[in-house]
Amino acid sequence: MMSAGPANAGAAALPLDGVRVIDFTQVMMGPCCTQMLGDYGADVIKIERAGMGDLSRWSVGEDPDGGNNPVFASLNRNKRSLALDLRSEADRNVVRRLVETADVVVNNFRPGVMERLGFGYEELRDINPRIIWAMGSGYGRDGPYVRKGKGGQDVLAQAMTGAMHRRSGPEIPLSVYPTALADYAAGMHLVQGILFALLQRERTGEGQQISVSLYNSMLAMQMQEAAMHLMRGRELNWAAYPLSGVFKTTDGAIVMVGAFKENPLREICRALDLDDLSEIPKYADHDRQTAHRSELQAIFRERFASGTTDHWVERLEAVDILCAPVLSLEEALADPQTAFNRMVVESEPTAAGPVRLVGSPIEMSAAAFAIRHPPPRLDEHRDEVLAELDGVREEPAA
Repeated sequence: MMSAGPANAGAAALPLDGVRVIDFTQVMMGPCCTQMLGDYGADVIKIERAGMGDLSRWSVGEDPDGGNNPVFASLNRNKRSLALDLRSEADRNVVRRLVETADVVVNNFRPGVMERLGFGYEELRDINPRIIWAMGSGYGRDGPYVRKGKGGQDVLAQAMTGAMHRRSGPEIPLSVYPTALADYAAGMHLVQGILFALLQRERTGEGQQISVSLYNSMLAMQMQEAAMHLMRGRELNWAAYPLSGVFKTTDGAIVMVGAFKENPLREICRALDLDDLSEIPKYADHDRQTAHRSELQAIFRERFASGTTDHWVERLEAVDILCAPVLSLEEALADPQTAFNRMVVESEPTAAGPVRLVGSPIEMSAAAFAIRHPPPRLDEHRDEVLAELDGVREEPAA
């Protein structure tokens, strides 16, 4: 486990040191973007609603740590919190002063909200021509769903882009994927857009506006499947491959991927102590295996049910068939590979106990990840941020 030390103590400069981000985001898509920027050096000032804060502070009900519950903490390290009432002209002036010092402004409100607040791209560009104005939304900045005022959300994006409809077989019930795929994908696309814009600004000296949507990100995640449909009119479904699947064992479950070999069925049969089914004409090639998938899957299910997960993993790996145990999240977090990869990190404890989080998936040899700021209390950094602004304001007269 990796523990956070003092902010950048003795460390080399991080890639985004000196970049200031004004963060209006909440829930997941925007906060996972701005957290990634903060993890690698950006000064992220999180603007929260006075008295309430980010919706995720309260989205999981009662918690011993109140508004710093694990969901909020997982998305908001390496940020400083400033609570403002944007109906107040004084607080709106604070935002304008922050924009003068900023490089990036990020929001994931519905289209038009920032403009109604007076913080649209055109307004902020007048204050700071170098500003990069980044927006995450459900469907984009315009279009039929935006004009209808339709709300955007991760599960809706799964449903409306075909992702929820695609499953390993028609007998599998439609269901919500239990991890926020669209939020995370769009958040990482938002990171990419901001980094591209920062790089372009180095060449042109000018900022720009960026838009990323849950809808587009979920379509982009299906690029292979979409291309097959658009170009050949065929369905591509990796989960429905005849020699792949999830199978129960005597003590759990195993996933097998029967692909990437000249005759994977032959090797699978060797591992499972079966006669070589690939010698039977109806199973002789991929197309015929696909046509008889249900029969093959039934044979595999019966065989896997006779042994332990470890037994079958060892047997399949001996013939170079890709496979793995199906682990719970609890088991994955305790896995030795997780520890070796330093993917569980620890921040300063609170009265409610330790703050343990998933770390950064990016390893950089010259820019070590660290928790420089623990997940902030609501408005925790008000005095600090406003004092910095006063310092900037007074500097020309010095």
